[in-house]
Amino acid sequence: MTDPTAPLYAAADIHGHRTEFGRALVEAGLVDSTGGWCGGRARLWLLGDYVDRGPDGIGVIEDIWTLAAEAAAAGGEVRCLLGNHEVQLLAAHHFGTTLVVGLDEPGGFRSGWARFGGCGEDLRRLTDEHLAWMSALPAVAVVDGILLVHSDSVRYLERGSDVAAVNTSVRTALQTRDTNVWLELAFQMSDRGAFRGANPAEVEAAVFTMLDRLGGTEIVHGHSTLTKHFGIAPEDITGPLRYADGRVSAVDGGVYEGGRIIVTRLR
Repeated sequence: MTDPTAPLYAAADIHGHRTEFGRALVEAGLVDSTGGWCGGRARLWLLGDYVDRGPDGIGVIEDIWTLAAEAAAAGGEVRCLLGNHEVQLLAAHHFGTTLVVGLDEPGGFRSGWARFGGCGEDLRRLTDEHLAWMSALPAVAVVDGILLVHSDSVRYLERGSDVAAVNTSVRTALQTRDTNVWLELAFQMSDRGAFRGANPAEVEAAVFTMLDRLGGTEIVHGHSTLTKHFGIAPEDITGPLRYADGRVSAVDGGVYEGGRIIVTRLR
């Protein structure tokens, strides 16, 4: 059983960058120079997008498995959320180049996945164990009063009225072979930008609706990079960005855009 008073960390959007992920964990004091867990009872939540855009997404997943086992043995915890790129990789695997109504891609899910950074080596190396792991990941979680999500989107609420309902709905969708269901899930998981914009009233409503329905007093997300989507130069990224009157934190440092992986302490 993990210690609910232990330090809580989060990171997001590793995108196959194993070396950078390991370096960020060392800097955070969670792994040692050999890559072994040294965080003791600390808790680490990873907020999705382990694959695509980088050299070794499957290696990242397997590193996470090793870290999770080592952390559990020390009384700590490594937990993961589902990202849109896991959904896209799974769809590419399940449906290949089958044409999909509503998806403007001549090669179906596979060409859409490739266009958004899909790596052939990730697809080739998938095993039943990788598929089962990704398909069982929760989409949302509330930990220590923090709502953890991959995407800065309110479209999670289309899946259910509370955390359990959202996660059950997403898990059910990942088990079907109905391309319409998968397409809708991919669109929902890829949505972004709900917690920022020119209309303060709309932003406030989005933040408070998410917190009211799913719980927590603040939101932490990945998905939208600090580099491209928040306009921060890669060399200026040192940690997460708090915005929306301090209610929301973005933690995707844009590693594949020349930024970095951020492992940030939340509690």
